[in-house]
Amino acid sequence: MSDEITNIPTEKVAKVSAESTIVGADAVLVKQDDIVEGAVVAIEKAALYVDLGLSGTGIIYGIEFMNARDVIKRINIGDTISAKVILRENPEGYVELSLKEARQALMWSDAEAAIKDKRVMDLVIKDANKGGLMLDWQGLAGFLPASQLKEENYPRVEDGDKDKILRELKKLIGKRISVSIINALPKEGKLIFSEKESGSKEGKEIVAGNFIVGDEVGGTVTGVVEFGIFIKLDDGVEGLVHKSEIDWGLVEDTKAYARVGDKVKAKIIEIKDGKISLSIKALKANPWKEAAKKYKKGDGVEGVVIKFNKHGALVSIEEGVAGLVHVSDFGDEEKLRTALSLGKRYTFSITLFDANEERMTLSYGDKK
Repeated sequence: MSDEITNIPTEKVAKVSAESTIVGADAVLVKQDDIVEGAVVAIEKAALYVDLGLSGTGIIYGIEFMNARDVIKRINIGDTISAKVILRENPEGYVELSLKEARQALMWSDAEAAIKDKRVMDLVIKDANKGGLMLDWQGLAGFLPASQLKEENYPRVEDGDKDKILRELKKLIGKRISVSIINALPKEGKLIFSEKESGSKEGKEIVAGNFIVGDEVGGTVTGVVEFGIFIKLDDGVEGLVHKSEIDWGLVEDTKAYARVGDKVKAKIIEIKDGKISLSIKALKANPWKEAAKKYKKGDGVEGVVIKFNKHGALVSIEEGVAGLVHVSDFGDEEKLRTALSLGKRYTFSITLFDANEERMTLSYGDKK
């Protein structure tokens, strides 16, 4: 350490401030990464000293002084500041501090509080990519996934073309929108925002009050996206039919089931936080109920392979009733794909059948 630092007059650093405190701790001794506060007792050309009471004297110098120089310019002797402990005791006996890291820690703490409080904030959209929008909050980078946009801002692109989606999202750059933080990722230095979560409590209560779970409703399709179908109900409120609630059979392409402007009927299956979840398949007969009368564990059945996934092969026994043949039945995925082909019919044995849970597992061939 330079003479300029070690030769600070003793009276500047020996003073004990009765107002100095350690934030969030009762103990006198501070620990690394603690956020502490104390009065500034000296400011020199390359160092700033902070009275930490019985915990000693803190120092901000070197790269930490350079990183905080714009802030330090506005600090006067006697001011109380918060800083983060980066070294409990250096060779000269000082507690080394960081203003920059303290500010970041306090911001992340504030972000966590904002999530807990469901705080709504108006922010300007800075940029866009194919996945969503970029925002900035108190110097922290934020991301708003397209799936978390409200109806009026969601990029309704019929064919799901990502370049078209990006063009629509870029139209929002510079616009101020109301959002809430839904996740804080300090290790990635990123916040995740939602526009959907920022509606007023009063508005959500009104939406919920107009409907009850189990209602059969009619409406107009306002959007068809990869994960489902948006339907504006007759009184203007919008609900979502998730991909899994469109049909009893496997739904690969949502666009094959609806187009914007179509008139459809659906059933309300959930109302939560002012959001309405709908089901189209709930208005159709449940094929699993009929299947329960015909199938049981141990039965041999024929089925068509309709999809491969990381767990195995999905096999349709009849319309809307499918079971999984696990990859372990074959040893590995390569052997599974060699034995079975999409669209072909094979013989299987039922190893589990639960109509209530709409779940079935199968074994290839005649294995029990």
